[in-house]
Amino acid sequence: MAGSRSALLARGKFRSVMQTSAVALVAAVAAVASAPNAANAYDGNSWLQFGPTGQTNPFAPSPFGGSTSGNTYDRSFIRQWEANPPRGFPTLSPANIEATKDAIKRYEKIVKEGGWKQLSDKELQPAVTHPAVVQLRERLTISGHSRTGSYYSPSYYDSDLETAVKRFQASNGLTPTGIVDKRTISALNVPAVARLKQLKLGLNRLRQHVSKRDRYVVVNIPAAHIEAVEKDRVVERYAGVVGKPERKTPLLSSTIHEMNFNPVWRLPPTVVSQDLIPKGRQMQKAGKDVLQKYGIEAYDGSGRKLKTEKVNWQSNMPWTLSYRQQPGKDNPLGFLKINFHNEYSVYMHDTPSESLFGRNFRAASSGCIRVQNIEHLATWLLKGQDMGRSDIEMLKKSGERRDVRLKKPVPLYFVYITAWATEDGVVQFRRDLYQKDGVGTTAVAY
Repeated sequence: MAGSRSALLARGKFRSVMQTSAVALVAAVAAVASAPNAANAYDGNSWLQFGPTGQTNPFAPSPFGGSTSGNTYDRSFIRQWEANPPRGFPTLSPANIEATKDAIKRYEKIVKEGGWKQLSDKELQPAVTHPAVVQLRERLTISGHSRTGSYYSPSYYDSDLETAVKRFQASNGLTPTGIVDKRTISALNVPAVARLKQLKLGLNRLRQHVSKRDRYVVVNIPAAHIEAVEKDRVVERYAGVVGKPERKTPLLSSTIHEMNFNPVWRLPPTVVSQDLIPKGRQMQKAGKDVLQKYGIEAYDGSGRKLKTEKVNWQSNMPWTLSYRQQPGKDNPLGFLKINFHNEYSVYMHDTPSESLFGRNFRAASSGCIRVQNIEHLATWLLKGQDMGRSDIEMLKKSGERRDVRLKKPVPLYFVYITAWATEDGVVQFRRDLYQKDGVGTTAVAY
């Protein structure tokens, strides 16, 4: 939920990575990955049209076969890519049903022909020559990410292979750096038979959740992405933080009906039992007050606010109390909480700690969903009401408490789809975060 251990006990100030860049173009080339008709897939990928004009295409090979990343990780590019994902196609689009069926047929053929060999753990980058490059080239050819048969030497990591690696990374939920690191090797080494099983599960899950609604929001947990969808097109895709494997985000269908601006945080039971009380006991032994340190208020069963020093953390008393934190810069809900009816006491919210949005692995909450650029989502949800972006920004700046009900609630889905294909023919895979696919740890390890 909102109060993961990191949010509650280690609050820092982080800069938001909101710079405009050409990263929206990157996934356009990922459309070529695995597509039966490469040229049509590229031209038809809607991600392309949202890229800023006059910018360098991150997928364009550099002269003489050198890497666009300078043969090292470009950390700023990684942060921008992860925090500002391309819009792409809706995960729950009806068109994905037939596309996924086609992908299953292709992977059945791959499995029948023996799949692909496991790669060595040798990390690679463009412009190197190594025997492991031959294996890499073969692996990407089998899965359809590399289709060129023209190269100077099969053991030389050239610009065409770099582009193929980026295609693979983008369609597997990794930042397309073109560098074959440990994470990329792990993803490449998920067996074809496991990927086929995931696609079949993905088809069943799509059939359960595919939405023909005109307007809805979907959280795909394995992708850690939130989509605002209108007329079967993604209006905007947001980076999210989802539940840790030990505190899973639940699957659910509901409707967003209310937003709390500058909300009071009522600590949920899991945070109280697993975070607050253990920390309270630890700090009290050291002569410190956890409630005072983190600005949290304690209330007894009659709703009476207690003095923080009256709480005996070594007794059973803390279990009988409820806890709140008032709005402010350290409130883990940030300036906005989005409510929808559910039995799990989860919600979507802002956060004062935005550094996680710039990371590739974002399973770090206690079950709730943190949303990057949540003010954009709020503006879209309030479409047709007497409240717009400027009003939201004023509330964010002023810190004024306000609850706003939506005149027309918006459908919301929390889904778990690790494998699917989109209408352009691209096959998408994501980590099996919660090991729901029955393929062991092989599809989790990256």
